[in-house]
Amino acid sequence: MSLPAPPPGPTLDQLATPLAWADRQGRIVGVNPAFPRWLGVGPRRLVGQPLAALELEGDALARFLEQDEREMLRLHRIALGMPGEEARYADGWVARTAEGWLLEAHPSGAFGAADPAQSLPGALQAALKGLAHELRNPLAGLKGAAQLLARRANLRPEESGERELIELIGAEIDRLSQLVEQLMSPAPQRPHAPLNIHAVLERVLRLAETEGGWAVRMQRDYDPSIPEFSGDADRLTQAVWNLVRNALQASASTIILRTRVESGLHIRDHVHARALRVEIVDDGRGVPDELAEHLFLPLVSGRAEGTGLGLALAHQVAREHRGSLTFRSRPGHTVFTLLLPQNEPEGAPSP
Repeated sequence: MSLPAPPPGPTLDQLATPLAWADRQGRIVGVNPAFPRWLGVGPRRLVGQPLAALELEGDALARFLEQDEREMLRLHRIALGMPGEEARYADGWVARTAEGWLLEAHPSGAFGAADPAQSLPGALQAALKGLAHELRNPLAGLKGAAQLLARRANLRPEESGERELIELIGAEIDRLSQLVEQLMSPAPQRPHAPLNIHAVLERVLRLAETEGGWAVRMQRDYDPSIPEFSGDADRLTQAVWNLVRNALQASASTIILRTRVESGLHIRDHVHARALRVEIVDDGRGVPDELAEHLFLPLVSGRAEGTGLGLALAHQVAREHRGSLTFRSRPGHTVFTLLLPQNEPEGAPSP
């Protein structure tokens, strides 16, 4: 009588990252629970399938498995799924192992968008700063002229329409000046200190209730077991507030702030034992399709009066905390996800 096979180790089963491994002939011999759950199929349908057959668009996997030169293939937005089923898009890689092949997929249905630090060439960044510098003096002159006109208009009570136009000019000058200052002087990064993420979210909730009033319902969905971690409370408050204000401006009637802790997350090419997930969920209009791929770039906005700096700042704050900011959106349901790795104890080995 043969003994039953030992149960699979808890490490792979508990990973939220979809994994599949194949033998040397390229046929799938096992998957972790996250892989079939992500594809929407049963695990038994996957075992025995050629790994290359999962690529529904293109043949990068097949060509890589047939060659012997490289040990790893990096995947970018590859379409995976069972033949005849709906495609799922992911980033990740395929690596050669002693037993065969390992496929690791990171679903990219949530848009991380292009990293502004890499998408904007240095010359363009310098051009933006140069433009902001050149605009400073003309704006100061315009503001002085508007103030002079306002004083003259105040001496003529019958010219109420003129005063309104001058006030409008002054307000627009102030808005442009603020935009120029943001381009010229981004906030410097400060040393991180222990903080409670729920204290940050409560500050944002108070701001949202003040601005949204009765028109929006704010909901909490917190995990009370989340410990303190090291970060910049003010910068995180500004980042989350920008995301919430984005939801308010998208005519959301309900906004949910959710926190969870996850294990074994892959964030920006590093695996972290524990990470904090902060989600801002709203029922607003959603992100326009034409902006989805570039939403986190500076000066990209779907509103005529928007500056396009709020989401870029939130993305930068996530980077400052070694985390990531992604989103998924459709009309009536938008989720921005902020992932923040929790610090390892001192002396602990890197994962």
